[in-house]
Amino acid sequence: MTDMFATRITPAEGYAVTITSRAEYVTDWAVRYFGTWWNAERVDAADVDGPVVVADVDSGEVAALTGRVTGGQHAEVVYANDRMLYAVNGDGVVRAVQPDAGMAYRWEPGQRRMTVFATEETAVATAAARLAREMVRGQLLHDGWQILHSSAVTRPDGSAVLSLGDKGAGKTTVGFLLARAGWGLLANDRVFVRVEDGAVRILPWPAAAAIGFGLLDAMGLYDTVRDRLRAGEQMHPTQHQRVTDALLADQREPLWKSSGRELKPQFFPDQLDTMLGMRLAREGRAAALLFPRITAGAVPAVSDEDRTVEDRDFFNAQTEDRYPDVFRLLPTGRPTAGLADVLANLPHQALVLGHDTAANTALLEAVTDRLL
Repeated sequence: MTDMFATRITPAEGYAVTITSRAEYVTDWAVRYFGTWWNAERVDAADVDGPVVVADVDSGEVAALTGRVTGGQHAEVVYANDRMLYAVNGDGVVRAVQPDAGMAYRWEPGQRRMTVFATEETAVATAAARLAREMVRGQLLHDGWQILHSSAVTRPDGSAVLSLGDKGAGKTTVGFLLARAGWGLLANDRVFVRVEDGAVRILPWPAAAAIGFGLLDAMGLYDTVRDRLRAGEQMHPTQHQRVTDALLADQREPLWKSSGRELKPQFFPDQLDTMLGMRLAREGRAAALLFPRITAGAVPAVSDEDRTVEDRDFFNAQTEDRYPDVFRLLPTGRPTAGLADVLANLPHQALVLGHDTAANTALLEAVTDRLL
């Protein structure tokens, strides 16, 4: 009998999903991806209970599921940037395939069991991690948590600063600069939040991190990334080959797609710590809010902009554009009211940031000291 390997992720007490596989590569990937943020640990596969993702390389199963889905009535969506065909039976079992990507899935809600098959290891490992995260997301949302578009950093006492704003406002930059200054990095783009005992508890949303060449260079980290890559370290597989080639060649100018989108180095969550020196934090309590706005050539300064928490700062199933809820893992009701009011009553400050990393960091440290 082939050995089975297992990794359990437990973002907080009462929430857990286990990934199992015949390939240790798959479960090791989960340890690396969720790591500190979601308390990922290897466990004995014989002791697995509760929600589970079973993930393996098996081209025969991919072919069998593809035939079953395409041979009957099915719907079509774009999932993780690839065409997906899926069908739901009367018991709520969802079968789905991505023929162009060599992927196949089966979700059995009664057993809380997700099975994932692919034709190669990296594909099945990334899919297993993504679906485990979606299953945890469903657990948390069912229990009254919400997702906020925000970066978050924490002090040793657990007090956290959330940075909010539109895309490109500087949320990630604020999080990374404060993490480099010694704060714990709780998240760089999204967080789970819920009101508990009158305070806002925060849990991270593990995800690969994209950091542009300019910010890497300004933080003094470009050389480290280049040297680690030259030594053979692998970046996240979503990184474009042009980015890898530029890093190896020590080319520091930003790269752009024809669409105008910047191509950036892509980091595994654990590399934020092991490569970039940003300590990861497991949870925190919201103590203050920042509303940054990056403006080229600006001198970093506080702003009198009257910004508060708004509906657009919250993330929901309707705003998800990459992972539609094909497997029906998420609740359909409205989120719990009151969270925005609690957040709005926290100390807060709008900021204008420039491109001088040292000056930005000095302002952020001064403002957070005052707010806390």
